[in-house]
Amino acid sequence: MICVQTGLYIGAASDLKDCQSLTADGITHVLTVDSEAPNLPGCFQSKFVYALDESCTDLLSSLDDCVTFISEAFANPSSAVLVHCHAGQSRSAAVVTAFLMTSNKVSLMTAYTTLQKVKPDVRINDEFLDQLELYEMMGCEVDFSSPLYKQYRLKKLTEKYPELQSVPKEVFAADPTTSGQTRDNDIIYRCRKCRRTLFRNSSILSHNAGTGPTAFAHKKIGSTIQHAGSAAQRQCTSHFIEPVQWMEPALLGVLDGQLLCPKCSSKLGSFNWYGEQCSCGRWVTPAFQIHKNRVDEIKPLHVPGLLSGNS
Repeated sequence: MICVQTGLYIGAASDLKDCQSLTADGITHVLTVDSEAPNLPGCFQSKFVYALDESCTDLLSSLDDCVTFISEAFANPSSAVLVHCHAGQSRSAAVVTAFLMTSNKVSLMTAYTTLQKVKPDVRINDEFLDQLELYEMMGCEVDFSSPLYKQYRLKKLTEKYPELQSVPKEVFAADPTTSGQTRDNDIIYRCRKCRRTLFRNSSILSHNAGTGPTAFAHKKIGSTIQHAGSAAQRQCTSHFIEPVQWMEPALLGVLDGQLLCPKCSSKLGSFNWYGEQCSCGRWVTPAFQIHKNRVDEIKPLHVPGLLSGNS
């Protein structure tokens, strides 16, 4: 067990074998990030987060709860928290790093370096480092409505459900035709053929533009890609979005297929849980793409006179 800063310790499962020593060292709270919950005496306040030290583990979604547990413990100046996993090197290190980022208002790099200085054997696995980087991009707070988080959650779903026979309901965005699901300031997208509302702008998952036709070079004759650098050629011709409730019947049990309008059945685009390449060259995984020429963008109309009550 190593002291990271006043009141905060990082350790391994073996540190729990001697609870008397923990009490003597002032430990009052134990945060376990492991595959099994420890059997602790009632003198400790404890929290258990199930997490394997594997790339498929979603630790990001639990970081806020972990940080809150530690922060609430520190509301009492006499409290001390032990954060541990099995070896005290990866999962617990990721949680401690997240807490340092949040409480000390420092970057991921600074927090991780600080931890490595006091415990040189910590080795956060690459997947957890990627999740911490995403945590940092969201302002050290998990924003479940963020396109970054939605894309991350979909990737994790693809890893967890390779057969895709069961998709959690919360993955699907609400159907905008459902009563009360569309706000006055929403930009909505409608089927160009039948005008059925399909999704809102909040469902669009943006991505960095790829390199245009150069990304498809393996399919091209050399002379045909020499003008690949223009912005026009790198333009995205599809909206990549999160799954919407009306898509659910088409997605279950298959890895890829067409996306059809739920009202008129006209083809809107396609989906592939293992990803598709955008026209800009960027690979998006998983991919639920709606072709821009199959939908109309409807922006809210704001008339100043009407908003102020004047004629």
